[in-house]
Amino acid sequence: MPTLQLHQRRMHYLDQGKGFPLLLGHSYLFNAAMWAPQIEALSQNYRLIVPDLWGHGDSEALPDGHRDLDDLADDYLALMDALNISEFAVIGLSVGGMWGAALAAKAPERVKALVLMDTFVGLEPEVSHQKYFAIMDAIEASGQVPPAMAQQVAAMFFRRDFPDEAMIRVLTERLMAMPKETLLNTIVPLGRMIFGRADGCPQLETLKMPALVITGEQDQPRPPLEGHLMAEILGCRQEVIAGAGHISTLEQPERVNQVLAEFLASVL
Repeated sequence: MPTLQLHQRRMHYLDQGKGFPLLLGHSYLFNAAMWAPQIEALSQNYRLIVPDLWGHGDSEALPDGHRDLDDLADDYLALMDALNISEFAVIGLSVGGMWGAALAAKAPERVKALVLMDTFVGLEPEVSHQKYFAIMDAIEASGQVPPAMAQQVAAMFFRRDFPDEAMIRVLTERLMAMPKETLLNTIVPLGRMIFGRADGCPQLETLKMPALVITGEQDQPRPPLEGHLMAEILGCRQEVIAGAGHISTLEQPERVNQVLAEFLASVL
C-alpha cells in the first residue's frame, strides 16, 4: 500500500482503478478491507482512494494534537491534495461519514457527491454517549479489551442474526489482541472524539452537492431514524438496506454495490 507522511506519521491507503475519484472512509475498529466488495466492483469505472484510519490497518497512531473530526477531515483533504486530485466524491461509513461530511463542508467546491452510510453527524444520544464513554474508560483503566467486552463490541457491528460467525470472531480476536499502546494512544482518544463529537447537522444544511444516505435496516449503533434525519436535512433519498446492520458493505455487498453504482452514475 502507498503511504503519505503527515504529522510525522505514515498514513496507508489504497489507490485502485481509473476514472472519477472516490474517497472512501471506513468504520472505527475496521480498516480499508471493509470496502473490499466495493473496491472490486467500483474500481471498474472509478478511481478509489481508500485510506486506513489512524491506528487502524497499516496506518500509524493518531497524531498528537488531534482533537476532533475536523482534524481527520483536514488529513484526508491533505491526502487528496498530495495525490493532485482536485474534485472527488466522498463515501463514508460510520466515522468515515462523520469526517466525510466535515470534509464536504470544508471543501464543497471539490466534493461533487456525498454518500453517508451507517452514520450520524448529530450529537451522540445521551444513553449511548454514556455507554461508549464507559467502555473507553474501562479500556483506558485496564489497558486491554477483555474477552467479554470484545465479544459485546464486535456483535454490535452486525445484524443480530448475522450468519458469518467467523467475521465476528476475527473482529473479537483483533480487539483482544490490540497492544496497550494502540489502545491508549489511538483507540480510546479516537473513540472519545467520535462519541463526544459536536453537532454536525448544521453543517449538513450548508451542503448543496448531490447526496445519498444509506443505512442498514438492523444497524444497532446508527439506526435508520438517524439516517432519515440527515436525509431530511440534505433533501436527499435514504436507502435502507434490508438484512444489514452497521457494516452493510460486508453484510449485503451486492445490494450496496448496486445502490452506490446507480447513485454515482446518476450524479457524476
